[in-house]
Amino acid sequence: MRMNTEVSTAPSKDDCNIAMLAHLLGIFTGFIGALIIWLMKKDSSAFVAEQAKEALNFQITMAIGWVAAMILSAVLIGALLFPVLLVANLVLCILGAIAASKGTSYRYPFAIRLLQ
Repeated sequence: MRMNTEVSTAPSKDDCNIAMLAHLLGIFTGFIGALIIWLMKKDSSAFVAEQAKEALNFQITMAIGWVAAMILSAVLIGALLFPVLLVANLVLCILGAIAASKGTSYRYPFAIRLLQ
């Protein structure tokens, strides 16, 4: 008779909280917060590493968007992009944080995936 042992793949509550923090820090610190969390947790928690990379990729994408908006401000189009980027960053980071707090992987709808 063989016993069937299940291995839990659900992230711990601490991992969920740290992953949530990686998403929320993007609102205040840009890519720096997610980068620090990814560097600290990449070897110890697969869930946190995945979510921190996702948040980092999104924040790098947002930084590229901010630079493009600054350049386009010379022709007044950038002035329209600033509020769009601000709202998109706020809303998508909160959605990512909510999903991560529940232990669910979150993928941003648009992000340049520089870190795989």
